[in-house]
Amino acid sequence: MFARLTIVQTKVDKMDEAVKVATESAVPAAKSQKGFVEACLLTQPNGKGVFMTFWDTEEDMLANEKSGYYQEQLAKFKDMFAAPPTHEGYDVPLKA
Repeated sequence: MFARLTIVQTKVDKMDEAVKVATESAVPAAKSQKGFVEACLLTQPNGKGVFMTFWDTEEDMLANEKSGYYQEQLAKFKDMFAAPPTHEGYDVPLKA
């Protein structure tokens, strides 16, 4: 399994809106992507968030990025971001 962590800084007053877009649009769209397993969102009151998506393989995750899909999803949040998002990939040797 592989994970992509997208680290975001949202405008504090836009956090609820960002969670709504993630719940109602980004995650349902992700479910149609090859190799997608699940997603998780962690937030702090200051607007910082970590959006984790889990993939069957690193290849599935990278193909998702290369297809433009990932960028399309980020664009849904552009007016909510206080700073550009960053992302990192990780192997997942343990998930319980």
